[in-house]
Amino acid sequence: MGDDALGPHVIKLLEASWEPQDGLQLIDAGTPGLDLTAYLAEHEAVVVVDVVKAKGAPGEVLVYDKRALVERPPILALSPHEPGLREAILNADFLEVSPRSIRLVGVIPQAVEYRLGLSDPVRAALPAVIERIRRELAAAGVTPVPRAEPLPVDIWWERKADT
Repeated sequence: MGDDALGPHVIKLLEASWEPQDGLQLIDAGTPGLDLTAYLAEHEAVVVVDVVKAKGAPGEVLVYDKRALVERPPILALSPHEPGLREAILNADFLEVSPRSIRLVGVIPQAVEYRLGLSDPVRAALPAVIERIRRELAAAGVTPVPRAEPLPVDIWWERKADT
């Protein structure tokens, strides 16, 4: 869905450039809806990456903390993303399994439509997104270790099928 593939792109980039280590999990959760609660449960800190509907220019990077996410008014939406992050946080809070810290690193999309590939503004934002994730993790006490030799980045969904 175009720019909505931001999260999977970032996960693939991080897997290729950071060493696996204790205290850091990289998860492409897809569009889990309320099942997102299970991904949040029992972690100290979580950094979520996704495109966000906000005022601003395509490619602009925005960061929201847990409080800002739960204080948003509920939306009436019927999509694979609903219920969304807000509802999962509220559910995790209710179940008393919520992370102490939740940060959403979001990017304003140019286009969320049925097509492959990120738009140019969102693709250009990838280095800033990765740097922001690194800073958020450092604030949570996790220091990602760069790979001595980065792995190839496998954005498999953008490969052209052999015909």
